[in-house]
Amino acid sequence: MKYMNFSKANCKNCYKCLRACPVKAIKFKNEQAEIEEDRCIACGHCLSICPQNARQVLSDLDMVKYIVNLSTPVIATLAPSFAGFFDVEEGKVITALKKLGFSYVHETAYGAELVAKQYNEYVESHNQDNYITTSCPSANYLVEKYYPELVKYMIPTVSPMVAHGKILKHVYGKDSFVVFIGPCHAKKVEVEEYKDEKIINAVLTFEEVKAWLKEEAINIKDLEVSEFQHNHLSGGRSFPLGGGILECMGGKFHNRSLNTISVTGTEDCMEVLKSIKEGKLKNCFVEVSSCKGSCIGGPKMIKDEEGYYTRFSKVRNYINKRVGSADDEEMIIPEGIVFSRAFKDKKIIKDPPIEEEIAKIMRRMGKFTKEDELNCGVCGYNTCREKAQAVYEGMAETSMCLHYMRSKAESLSNVIIENTPNGLILIDGDMRIKEINPAAEKVFLVDKENIIGKPISILIEEEDIKKVKETGENIIGKKVVYAKYNAVFIINSIYLEKQDAVLITLVNIIDEEKNREELIKIKRNALNAADEIIQKQMRVAQEIAGVLGETTAETKLILMELRKVISGETGETK
Repeated sequence: MKYMNFSKANCKNCYKCLRACPVKAIKFKNEQAEIEEDRCIACGHCLSICPQNARQVLSDLDMVKYIVNLSTPVIATLAPSFAGFFDVEEGKVITALKKLGFSYVHETAYGAELVAKQYNEYVESHNQDNYITTSCPSANYLVEKYYPELVKYMIPTVSPMVAHGKILKHVYGKDSFVVFIGPCHAKKVEVEEYKDEKIINAVLTFEEVKAWLKEEAINIKDLEVSEFQHNHLSGGRSFPLGGGILECMGGKFHNRSLNTISVTGTEDCMEVLKSIKEGKLKNCFVEVSSCKGSCIGGPKMIKDEEGYYTRFSKVRNYINKRVGSADDEEMIIPEGIVFSRAFKDKKIIKDPPIEEEIAKIMRRMGKFTKEDELNCGVCGYNTCREKAQAVYEGMAETSMCLHYMRSKAESLSNVIIENTPNGLILIDGDMRIKEINPAAEKVFLVDKENIIGKPISILIEEEDIKKVKETGENIIGKKVVYAKYNAVFIINSIYLEKQDAVLITLVNIIDEEKNREELIKIKRNALNAADEIIQKQMRVAQEIAGVLGETTAETKLILMELRKVISGETGETK
């Protein structure tokens, strides 16, 4: 099951998510972004950075809403970074959670300090070249998947969330419902590793809690201040800050002389891990956090309303205010709870590149020479060859190269514009010629270099063009005769709002007009000839009729005479 992905409806192929992904775990197919779960380290920055908000993240919110209305005790373990998220006094957040239905509210910082103690004990009892902290699940996935050679340096201890969850289950019973509330997407993935043990039953982000409060019409600013269920003396409240783990540990080791490194942000983590892999860093204790600035720089912290340093200051003030307060209690670790865990080699297996195939893909992207390889990173990949490798692996498409697609589109557009038999003229807002194609140059007997920037009125009348610009209504199919150019144009004047320009297309129909006039002339001549023939036929018919009339009369007389003669001979009378 995928815990996070992108909405198909909203993805606009801007590749911003891929540019933000340090391990390039986002696949583009059919112009749709899709997170490859096997490659993903669950940092969540790709989703938070998406300008289209095209994110889909599985949420436990509905389940938690249902559970709080049952008789089951529901316990919140609240990450200390909450002080940097909510713009109210910390105790009001506790009250708000109880109003939502939580039975008890505890600090995850208790689990953080417990983990810090485990780290100290491990370093004292295990002699190895380097030590890598394992409190950040996203950083853990980074090591397991992309630097599996370094798994041996990962301190085999659960995260503060899991450590605290185990304690809460011990206190409230296995049937209790424990909800972690924090700034992290990766926690939603991490809990699945413990789904059989049901240590943490649900994970909510601060953002989800804020939405829930709004839905319930709870104004957090108007609430009273409450206290956590137990106020343990916990340096673990520093965990969400860069260097906070080392701070909680005391910053030094009793029996070891180690160099300490605190690194935040996946790219910087990768740099340090690479150095360890290459043997350039030794005898180091490395605190790693996938988010820049650690947890308070996480993807589910407020991005726009407050900056990182404001959040840092708020959390630091919370730490200073709480540490050593009279109400704090000593930490008591229950016996019999196991806080160790194992990490695995989850190396990403990629098909080895075949140079011939890579070369073919490069050519398909218009990369024929080294000069063609811009390595601009717009597509999300650092180099063109890296992008070609992704295409080879089925993670990317050649069309993702913006420069290639633009060049291809411009090339096709230029072919059409340069070779169309119709004239094209682009007029700017000042009625001056901005662009003209060869067909128009030929008709108007002008040179492009000399005509650009000149008023359109020197070629054609501008009244219609002005009207189109002023009204935004196009004029289509207007026939205009220009005798001086020996042309008859069908002119289309089209307003381009974004460019505040008018595109003029001119179809010269002079040949068609000449053919039409010639056809009319032929038809007229044919009609005249037909009239003449008809007149001649009428005259002939009349002459024939006259002759026939005379001969008929003569015939009648002769026949009558003949009848008389015959009648006289036979003695017949009539």
